[in-house]
Amino acid sequence: MRDCWVWLAAAVALGALPATAAENDRILPYPVRESRLENGLRVISVPFDSPGIIAYYTVVRTGSRNEVEKGLSGFAHFFEHMMFRGTEKYPQEKYQAVTKALGADTNAFTTDDWTCYHLTAPASALAKVVEIESDRFQNLKYDEPAFQKEARAVLGEYNKNASSPFLILDETMQDKAYTTHTYKHTTIGFLADVKDMPNQFAYSKTFFDRWYRPENCTIVVAGDVSHEKLLELVRKDYGVWMRGRASVTIPSEPEQTAERSARLTWPVPTLPILYLGFHIPSGDPRNPDTAALGALAQAVFGETSPLYQKLVLDEQKAVMLVASADEKRDPSLFTVLARVRKAADVAGVRQQVEEALADAAKTPIDRARLDAIKDHLRYEFAGSLKSADAVALAVGASIAITDRPDSMNELYAAYDRLTPEDLQRVAKKYFAKSNETVVTLESETKK
Repeated sequence: MRDCWVWLAAAVALGALPATAAENDRILPYPVRESRLENGLRVISVPFDSPGIIAYYTVVRTGSRNEVEKGLSGFAHFFEHMMFRGTEKYPQEKYQAVTKALGADTNAFTTDDWTCYHLTAPASALAKVVEIESDRFQNLKYDEPAFQKEARAVLGEYNKNASSPFLILDETMQDKAYTTHTYKHTTIGFLADVKDMPNQFAYSKTFFDRWYRPENCTIVVAGDVSHEKLLELVRKDYGVWMRGRASVTIPSEPEQTAERSARLTWPVPTLPILYLGFHIPSGDPRNPDTAALGALAQAVFGETSPLYQKLVLDEQKAVMLVASADEKRDPSLFTVLARVRKAADVAGVRQQVEEALADAAKTPIDRARLDAIKDHLRYEFAGSLKSADAVALAVGASIAITDRPDSMNELYAAYDRLTPEDLQRVAKKYFAKSNETVVTLESETKK
């Protein structure tokens, strides 16, 4: 078992030592303590000033990217639902009664890269929380009728989401931009696979056995927590959990060499949407391009950018203009989305967006403006760390993307080092027409 303690960060956070410049670079100012059980399960505690309250997160480094078999997408999201079905010791109704009696708030979510189960509970309930969570991860129990019922519920969720144009936009972007990698499908899965899911009871057992194993999971507890007590409880209740044996290969996405496009229509009136995607590296901040692309999104498309001021405020051709350098475990996309007032303006808005990216490759951003963007990014993230739940989420997301609990410190240190030339460099590198996928959506025209 390995145990490491970030002593300097702890001392600074507690005011025991003066902060040096290097320590001031840490965007996460709280001590992080980590241990690993013999079976591979990681245990992380982050003391935070929330007297009597803890946030208990279980990070499963499995999302839709792990769905490699053809016809079997959507199972990571499916298990987000299924994990609340209960066990022999704690059936669904008893699990809900226990968490309600504790005053605990429990939920889950799934992304392309990870599935997260989280509770906010009284610190005094830690032993019971460890007991019930360890039980469902090791002893989840369901029969075929229960499986089919939940699979049909997932189809219902898909149909509900499909009432918005943004689901088909995301589906089309991912399907067009990716040819090989499993990011080709959205988190909920291909519709044909979701419809067929009730027939895949046997495979569901394979998926669970493959990924819900201790070496693929991390427990993160933030708030009013003692690491020694947490580790003692986890060792007792999770220590017999057996390692897995299965492994899969996630296919690599080849380089895009020509522009791709799709034109969608929507059956009821809606504002036209322009959606652009460009391939970029994974979100690991050890690659300097990660921070540069994040800052570039703000510089070119943020609310203080010239393009936003022109399209949204002055000309009012767009009601929305947002960009994101998606930080994912594998190479992902830099996306730009514009919701336009009139269909006739879509082509002109696209031209202006592409010209703004071309200008970013030709002319370095003003250094003072870059400094303001850095400050905005830092204060926005730091300001979000207002609760034990927010801290646990930030640490969980860091683990999901990089397998390191404090890689956000690396990211914000990389932001601090950025120069105008860095933004210019990534603009030249990634925003070629050959690397672009364009999806447009407009209302159907009546004939």
